[in-house]
Amino acid sequence: MPDVTQILAAATAGNRQAAEELLPLVYDELRKLAAARLAAEKSGQTLQPTALVHEAYLRLVGGSQPRDWDGRGHFFAAAAEAMRRILVEQARRKETLKRGGGAGLEQVNPDELPVIPPGDPIEILAIHEALDQLAADSPRKARVVKLRYFLGCTVAETAEILGVAAKTAEEDWTYARAWLRRRWLLDRGRETPG
Repeated sequence: MPDVTQILAAATAGNRQAAEELLPLVYDELRKLAAARLAAEKSGQTLQPTALVHEAYLRLVGGSQPRDWDGRGHFFAAAAEAMRRILVEQARRKETLKRGGGAGLEQVNPDELPVIPPGDPIEILAIHEALDQLAADSPRKARVVKLRYFLGCTVAETAEILGVAAKTAEEDWTYARAWLRRRWLLDRGRETPG
């Protein structure tokens, strides 16, 4: 069986056949991650794991511009980001329809991140906005949250995807959770900056 990294390199070089060979190699893993992610959503979820995987895959390898993949880890990190964006877009659409577009955002308690996955579109949007702020100062820490929260990766899987030690991924996760909690408290007016 061909190596995912080799096929990604061939796809980057413009080989259209490589892009077709890639999906069967990554599909099961992407579908498992998507199913785990969507299992936590509220009942009545209209987006199915298969649809999430296909939409994310099209965003990753579709289009006229080939992507420059730096290996398997880079691809799965990009898949996490693509799934995150799809879920955020869907949450925005739902909130626009549900509340007429004028709904305010609720912040989520970051201590609940590893235990309670998002089930509410407002929660997804709050995490999304906070992650953008975190990414401005600490891009890797934001990627850790994306992989853990939006893709449901373990710390070990996150470390492998990012190409860092498990201890580093765990430290980044701890920092990011504390940062998100502080941001949540500041937004709620419960803590003063300092």
